[in-house]
Amino acid sequence: MLPSFYTTMTFKEKVTTILEEGLSEKPSLFIVDVTISDSYKITVTLDGDNGVVLQDCIDISRLIENNLDREEQDFSLEVASAGVTTPLKLLRQYHKNIGRTLQVKTAKETIEAILEQVSNESIVLSWTARQQKKIGKGKETVEHKLEIPFSEIKEAIVIIIFN
Repeated sequence: MLPSFYTTMTFKEKVTTILEEGLSEKPSLFIVDVTISDSYKITVTLDGDNGVVLQDCIDISRLIENNLDREEQDFSLEVASAGVTTPLKLLRQYHKNIGRTLQVKTAKETIEAILEQVSNESIVLSWTARQQKKIGKGKETVEHKLEIPFSEIKEAIVIIIFN
């Protein structure tokens, strides 16, 4: 049941409250984004610690549909999972992708590397590269690690690698 103060909320607050109530029953799911256009098109993007299945989107869509009154405010609704090419936005998304290859763009460079660690302030990426030997001819494989603060990340996308 929705709280009594529900009737004095803005439309976006109502949608957010409904989502938070519904997702409390599905703790592995989380909201990546909620947008409401001027024409009241609600777009909800979900992600999950173990992914998002179609039934999750259907359940959340029904939850919103059943708890908003179209007589009070007409709306359209789209509930989707964060796609493979959707940039990471939340700390929880970074945690779920440890061990995967990311493409991380900063103001200075774009790096494609494996996400090794995540803290509240930064991520650690690792990769190997062939470089000229310091002594002698030829190249050698060198391991690199780089810590990047979240404040410097412009965009981070999971790269799907097919072996």
